[in-house]
Amino acid sequence: MPLSTLLSLEGATVRFGGRAALDAVDLSVAEHEIVCVLGPSGSGKSTLLRAVAGLRPLDAGRVTLDGRDQGGVPAHRRGVGLMFQDHQLFPQRDVGGNVAFGPRMHGLSRDAQRTRVEELLELVGLPGAARRSVAALSGGEQQRVALARALAPRPRLLMLDEPLGQLDRSLRERLVVELRELFGRLGTTVLAVTHDQGEAFALADRVVVMRDGTIAQSGSPLQVWQRPADAFVARFLGFDNVVAATVTGPAADTPWGKLPVPEGAPQGPRDLLVRPGGVRLTRADAGLPCTVAARTFRGTHVAVRLRPADGPPLEAACALRSAPEVGDRVGVEFDVAEIVVLG
Repeated sequence: MPLSTLLSLEGATVRFGGRAALDAVDLSVAEHEIVCVLGPSGSGKSTLLRAVAGLRPLDAGRVTLDGRDQGGVPAHRRGVGLMFQDHQLFPQRDVGGNVAFGPRMHGLSRDAQRTRVEELLELVGLPGAARRSVAALSGGEQQRVALARALAPRPRLLMLDEPLGQLDRSLRERLVVELRELFGRLGTTVLAVTHDQGEAFALADRVVVMRDGTIAQSGSPLQVWQRPADAFVARFLGFDNVVAATVTGPAADTPWGKLPVPEGAPQGPRDLLVRPGGVRLTRADAGLPCTVAARTFRGTHVAVRLRPADGPPLEAACALRSAPEVGDRVGVEFDVAEIVVLG
């Protein structure tokens, strides 16, 4: 049974001077869905979040929650939770006072507030921390308190603005797994903004990539990763092997020569993506001749930068023990399973 739509943006537009920070954006979020909005700085992702929260009025279009138009509804009456990158905890209140703020504003009794605080601190992995000073907490602990505070009023929609941006990588990777599990248990509907692709792909049911105030692509993490909509999305995801090509039948003419393309690929002038895993190294006298210009250790593999005699550089992903050295001459062949005709 399909889930009902909780949040809907229809033609949402926000202008700063003559520039549209949001340009007629249409987006819906279903109940219990986790949607992560990705994009470079200035793409409009934080403006979108602020418009939904009621912190920035729309110049055109509308935002609806549960089918109700939010035009003119102030932020504190929208029933959404908002968690910022810098936590914005109240320094004069202890942990319990921070988490209890929302329930207290909603008129819950002291006993009910205390029960809610205990439940949430247990949920976010900080049992018994109600009396601790927020100043004495680590960054990860402050993040958990901020999350508990955002969840305390039982918001219909939880919005996260770069939620893990100030934490070190190992802590971010651990917390994003915990968040995904927690939201799944609670059935929380989440709209998150992040610039970290790994964070978005680990957390989201659906990824939305923004560009210049518009949505460049929306889909499941697997869909977006396997089939970027265009060259912008491919490059934003970190794929460098993108070139202009002309597709004719089962092959494409490219600056790297004639490459195979998947069956049923769109024909004519196109952009072509070759994932690094599809750049196969072979003998120097076979395939496309290249020189190894650089190599970078990536943990699970070595990223090898290749310079062909003709055409732009290429990146290959090589096994740790078989990666060539800088200056080596190699040949390159291309795996059609790792080639995507964009657009």
